[in-house]
Amino acid sequence: MRVSSRPKHVGRSGRAGPVVAVLAAVGLALLVLPLLGLLLRAPWAELPGLLASEAVLQALGLSLGTAAVSTVLCLTFGIPIAVLLSHSVHWGVVPRRLLRAAITIPLVLPPVVGGIALLLLLGRRGIVGQWLAEIGITIPFTTGAVVIAQTFVAMPFLVFAVEGALRSADRRSELAAATLGATPGQTFRLVTLPLVAPGIAAGAVLCFTRALGEFGATITFAGSFPGVTRTLPIASYLAMNSDPDTAIALALVLLAVSLVVLLGLRDRWLPGVVK
Repeated sequence: MRVSSRPKHVGRSGRAGPVVAVLAAVGLALLVLPLLGLLLRAPWAELPGLLASEAVLQALGLSLGTAAVSTVLCLTFGIPIAVLLSHSVHWGVVPRRLLRAAITIPLVLPPVVGGIALLLLLGRRGIVGQWLAEIGITIPFTTGAVVIAQTFVAMPFLVFAVEGALRSADRRSELAAATLGATPGQTFRLVTLPLVAPGIAAGAVLCFTRALGEFGATITFAGSFPGVTRTLPIASYLAMNSDPDTAIALALVLLAVSLVVLLGLRDRWLPGVVK
């Protein structure tokens, strides 16, 4: 008796079955139709004037600058965490799971809760913030607070992207370098990093776009001060109550920047992508 290895949801022609196709179509509609609604309701005639306003340009410059800085911080601290995580297979089950849980928490935690946690840690009466306040350092409700909030929510994207690249990389080059007398630091810098460069690039792109769209932790920990902490998502949210056209214009800017980053940088840095 011959047993077919074809999955049940795949027809004889190799195509997905009708149920899978319908469910996929509904899911795709949930992803695409809201964005289509945004495009259809956009005030295209007034858009140039809205985007040229000082408030929009201010929020855009602040968002791009803080997202870039937070991406650099994610690269600086996230790559070592990814290396540590990739070597955790040699640890016990409990330490490995605890490490992975600690990295994953910002992904599943409501952003507002993350902002509250940052405030309790770094606020003027926070666990660490109270000591910083004694030497004249105040972090909450500053541009630095925006960067910290963005880094908190974006770093896991980099860590998991780089960890996946490390696990799938061919380690024979590292062994060869060690055999030739290279130190661990030289091997990591000259062999490992080039091997996982596509994963680093992918993680950096995800970090930047996630930081650019960060709202909950930022408004809780940094507040909303024009030119200081009012990023594009916050400005869009505030404008929705008083000036919906401006809110839509800001949303379009976020959408456009995200698409440019994902499509432009991904095609340039990641191999195997059809251009």
